[in-house]
Order: sequence, then C-alpha cells, then structure tokens
Amino acid sequence: MITSRDNEKLKLVRKLRNRRWREREGLFVSDGEDLLAAGLEAGRSPVDVLVAAGSGIAGAEVEPRLLDAASALGSGSRAIAIWEIPTAPAGEPPRVYLDGVSDPGNVGTVIRTAAALTGARVALGPGCADPYSPKAVRSSMGAVLARPPARAAFAATPAPRLGLVAHGGADLDAAIAELAVEPTLCLGAERSGLPGEVVHGCDATAPIPLRGPAESLNVAAAAAIALQRISSLAVAGVGD
Repeated sequence: MITSRDNEKLKLVRKLRNRRWREREGLFVSDGEDLLAAGLEAGRSPVDVLVAAGSGIAGAEVEPRLLDAASALGSGSRAIAIWEIPTAPAGEPPRVYLDGVSDPGNVGTVIRTAAALTGARVALGPGCADPYSPKAVRSSMGAVLARPPARAAFAATPAPRLGLVAHGGADLDAAIAELAVEPTLCLGAERSGLPGEVVHGCDATAPIPLRGPAESLNVAAAAAIALQRISSLAVAGVGD
C-alpha cells in the first residue's frame, strides 16, 4: 500500500496536472471510477491505476487521505487513472472545429456532446484549451478517450463547413439542408466568436435563434443545439 505522498506514482499524478508535463510525458490523468470505467469501455488500457485502500477497485492501493489530496475531486476519491494521450485516427476527419475556445470545461463538454449526438470528432484550432487538462477530461466524461480530438488548422477540416455566428447568415435548419451533406460545424469563443478568416472560409453561416434577453449562448450549449439539428435533419433525410 502507498503510505507516503512522496511515492513516485503520486508524484507523477501531481506533475500531470501541469500541461507542460502532460506534453512531455504523453500522459494525462482522470479522476474518479466513472472515468476509469469510461476509458475501459472505450477499449483503452490505463498506464496505471491508483485506488483508495479498501475500495475493492483493482489497482495500486493508496491511503485514502493521500488519494484525496492527489485527486481533483477532493474528499471521497476512489480512483485515479493515468493514460497515454491517444492519437486521433488519420482516416476519420473531424466534423466539429473549435477556434479560440480557451475554457477547458467548454472544450470537454463539446467533445462529449459531439460524440454523443453525431459520433463526430473535434478539431481544436488556435487558442483552444488543452483537452487533457483535469477539467476538460472531467467535462468530457471520458469522451477524450473514446473519440480523441486532434489539433488542426481550419484549412485542414473537411468541407462543407457551417459556421455558427451571432448575427446574420441563414436560418440554421435551412443552412444545414442546403449544404446537403453533413457539415463540419465551426464554433468560436462566446465573446469573440469565429475569426473573420474562418467565417469567410465557411460554406454557410447561421446563428442560433434567441428569443429571450440573453445576447449569446455558451459555446457548449450552442454546439449542442446545432449538433442536434444536424443529427435530426440527417435522420429525416433533409437535403437528400
């Protein structure tokens, strides 16, 4: 059993909270038995698993107080897993592109939403948060392991491209139908939106219609609405 905070496994977990160490080692951590289960269900094998002593979970047992201190979840943690950062398959192009989305919670949620609604992979452009930071991994609920995102420039995403904008453009459903085939959905940060060069490079643009007093939607919420419409219209055969 691990009884010292200076144990090498615990030291590695702490180091991997830092992006520089994640990139250097090619590893990241997930907190909680739910994310461990999600990774295993996705067919991934963890590099290591640290578990609270007496939890009944397979792994290296750690004194509960030490595991709590090492976990981003805090008190009551039962498992921390270390994983290799996966590589997105080259033959499966992304269908969601994010540009300048710097909040890791939003990045993780979009990855999870895209995987759930359309099975799409996500491409991360300039200024996007690290998808393997603890907050992004937790927000993705393990989707970073099931549908790994890729770093990619806008020009590398497949056409046709549909850009979500705050104002102007076509009706969302009409834009999706006119493109005829499943588009790459392009989204920017809530405040700044998509850069002009990305908007100009899109085959169509559309806003999310807002009826209430809010001026804009969180990027993860906007992605969920647009992906649901893309999925629904594809099932209905609109545009065929």
